[in-house]
Amino acid sequence: MTTAPKTDNLDLATNAQEMADSAPAGSLGHAAATSVAITLATTRDLPEARAVLSGVTPDEVRNAAIELFDRIAAQAS
Repeated sequence: MTTAPKTDNLDLATNAQEMADSAPAGSLGHAAATSVAITLATTRDLPEARAVLSGVTPDEVRNAAIELFDRIAAQAS
């Protein structure tokens, strides 16, 4: 029996970077997606990435980044 390959942080970081690239520069969406992409690319697993995102400032970027992260992480499950 084979299982589907597990999506790792780098795969998810690529998805977030693609979202950042398609968002207008300087927008909340761009800032949030960039934050998620960098965080996913530099952490070992999803719980660590989620914890790191809780320290993003300002608040509106943190909230948007966590919301985006939760959507991306749910798709990976």
